[in-house]
Amino acid sequence: MHREPSPIEIACLDGGVDDLPTVGQPALDRSLPMAATVVERRDAMRNRERVLAAAQRLLSQSGVEAVEIREVARVAQVGVGTVYRRFGDKAGLCAALIDEREREFQERLLTGAAPLGPGAPPRERLIAFLHALTDVIDENLPLLRLLQGATPGKRFHVGAYRAWRLHVTVLLEDAVPGIDAAWYAELLLSPLAADLYHHQRHELGMAPERLRRNLADAVDVVLRAPAARDSRHGQA
Repeated sequence: MHREPSPIEIACLDGGVDDLPTVGQPALDRSLPMAATVVERRDAMRNRERVLAAAQRLLSQSGVEAVEIREVARVAQVGVGTVYRRFGDKAGLCAALIDEREREFQERLLTGAAPLGPGAPPRERLIAFLHALTDVIDENLPLLRLLQGATPGKRFHVGAYRAWRLHVTVLLEDAVPGIDAAWYAELLLSPLAADLYHHQRHELGMAPERLRRNLADAVDVVLRAPAARDSRHGQA
């Protein structure tokens, strides 16, 4: 049975030296500690990029369950201990991959072209956001299921989800002032939880196009909810 190494084992896996200089790089001059620190930081950044690239390649080839930290280290040409110390475990490595992709998505959201980016009416931005988020979930579903399944409720406390919830809340408030935007934001995001999306997509066989169409319909239903409520109260 596979187990994660202990901290002592991690320290011994590659000699206890993290982020070694790459092959062919001159040894650090210990008489120049500031220069040495700069080189070490550059080396650490390069190693991080190599590890993430190796992990992405192996995940694409073999899937999340089959990938082992030792194999990632071998493909990245770094020590196993380097990977463990930087990312903690496989879940931490997957989280780093997701973080990179979520940063790219956030950049499109904040500075990209409308309707996903600024400049479109709230309804169009809401639909564009949910459709784009559906693509992100679909492309990264195995990683997200691993991360969200590790700790119950973890999805609600990561920075990306809080940012998505705030974005939807603001757009709902802009579209329909006075709406219970925070509650409806959770409602619109709930179908994109990894386990529910997996159930709909792979167990019920729903195509992404169907899910996107239904999310757009859900936006329209939510935006009409206050008027429908007022109508019901007027008839009472």
